[in-house]
Amino acid sequence: MKFDSPMTKDLKITLVQASLTWEAPHTNLKHLGELINSIRKNSTHLILLPEMFSTGFTMNAEKVAHSMKGEEVAWMLNFAKQKNAVICGSLVISEKGKYYNRLIWAQPDGKVLHYDKRHLFRMAEEHKTYSSGQKKLIVTLQGWKICPLVCYDLRFPVWSRTKGEVDLMFYVANWPERRSYPWKQLLIARAIENQCFVAGLNRVGDDGKEIAYVGDSVALDPLGMPVSDIPLKKESVTTITLSKKQLLDLRKSFPVMKDNDNFKIL
Repeated sequence: MKFDSPMTKDLKITLVQASLTWEAPHTNLKHLGELINSIRKNSTHLILLPEMFSTGFTMNAEKVAHSMKGEEVAWMLNFAKQKNAVICGSLVISEKGKYYNRLIWAQPDGKVLHYDKRHLFRMAEEHKTYSSGQKKLIVTLQGWKICPLVCYDLRFPVWSRTKGEVDLMFYVANWPERRSYPWKQLLIARAIENQCFVAGLNRVGDDGKEIAYVGDSVALDPLGMPVSDIPLKKESVTTITLSKKQLLDLRKSFPVMKDNDNFKIL
């Protein structure tokens, strides 16, 4: 697989909708490893894991945090190399005396990029534990421009807004069942307004605070229509092919971005 290729090819993404064990990194890495092992090498370009995939959505950062040189990032790089695919998901990371809900972009060539969650979920007091990210990340894979974001970022259209330079936007999440309806509607809105593919990868099961998650993971085309069929309330490993031709044809025939507002985001 080549990175930063100028070629416009279809993109294969794999959504790993998994149940997580509360604050148990070794258990989660073992379980997620078994799910990832069901993916054939060279069968996908990008593998998505949930937000805080090794712990669940916890505020006990001091207890579970690892560094960028810790076993969790190394685990991601190992599987990225094994499957010849990028692996993404967020982790609790400790760096220079601060904690971050950090999305890791781990490439099979050993390169690691990251994005720190910008919008911290104050209703769970996430902003009191973690430091907010200041910059978006846009990466190139298979000729696709991709913007990774995390959970609560979904509610903020200004931060998610693009000027047509992003082909795929995705959100990794721990989004509770009780707010399932907003999750589904906001993902559709982000796809339509940015005229790009959007994926939302969520967990299933209950966390340590007895909060239920049903998944609702989905991939949407630039019209907001689903291009995936992922079961509700069940673990699944689903690979979807995203069509670059569909994206380019739509932007050519319905060029809404030419009438975009002039704005600047960090």
